[in-house]
Amino acid sequence: MIATPKLYCAALVLALCAALAAPAGAQTPAASPAPAWSPPDASKLGDDAWGRLIRYGRDLQVNTPALIGPEQKDPALRYAGSNLTCQSRHLEAGAKKFGLPYVGVYGDFPQYRAREGEVGTIEDRINGCMTRSMNGKPLPLDSAEMKAMVAYIKFLSTGVAVGAPTAGRGGGAMKELDRPADPVRGKTVFADNCVACHGADGQGKRAGVVGDGKGYLFPPLWGPDSFNDGAGMNRLISAANFIRSNMPNGVDWQNPVVSVEDAWDVAAYVQSQPRPHKADLDKDFPVRTEKPVDAGYGPWMDGFDATAHRLGPFTPIRNAVKALAMKKQ
Repeated sequence: MIATPKLYCAALVLALCAALAAPAGAQTPAASPAPAWSPPDASKLGDDAWGRLIRYGRDLQVNTPALIGPEQKDPALRYAGSNLTCQSRHLEAGAKKFGLPYVGVYGDFPQYRAREGEVGTIEDRINGCMTRSMNGKPLPLDSAEMKAMVAYIKFLSTGVAVGAPTAGRGGGAMKELDRPADPVRGKTVFADNCVACHGADGQGKRAGVVGDGKGYLFPPLWGPDSFNDGAGMNRLISAANFIRSNMPNGVDWQNPVVSVEDAWDVAAYVQSQPRPHKADLDKDFPVRTEKPVDAGYGPWMDGFDATAHRLGPFTPIRNAVKALAMKKQ
């Protein structure tokens, strides 16, 4: 249920890159009015240093496997650990409304990040995606690839005032279930809605063959060539909302196909499948009361187990975390 390079130039990944996802101030589909959504077009830039850098940044979103993936011909440029693209998660090269767009993201940084427990730069955030959603390694801060990604995000944020809310950010925010999400039921939802693109085994469909650097027409949702268990898309709330707003491929938030209940359950099914493990996840969210309720890996201090954190319902967990935070004041 993830977009692909070919289908959007050319859809869960997966992942890959929690988020340049919904930041503070992001609006949800239900709450959003209908402002104009017209991200700038990189193809209209001139053939100068700035224009070329922006277009390279866009190319990195769309053709990630060929440019910095594990099948890149130059071993020195193999930064991504999977053959996913950045736009597997940030749809339409980061320009789709409620498809985890980059529009307005640039002005959010530097930003306090609860996952690290410190203020981070936009470069830090990009490398968070590289090591989690792309299951790879950080881009050097002075590399052409890092400069191009930062420049492209800045370009898509043209005209958005620093600190201003951006209608269309994130992946949406639908009503949560008052029961745990059901991965068994989700398997049926997957068969009915996702198998045609991602296969019964969830391994997607290659654009070419293994080794050619062309990546996927439809990316894998789990397994060795998917995002790892530290990625934002491996959190139920993030994944379910993304699915509801964007899947199956071609759907948008105004015309959802998957029901609210089905979106929660199919996300739970996808997340119940095996994927690469990221080391040192116990170091994430050093301030435990800032840890997202749907972070499926410990440690936790709220008294709920892994199953509750992975499947919900989340209101009781939120209430427990709130009580803990108040005790510390």
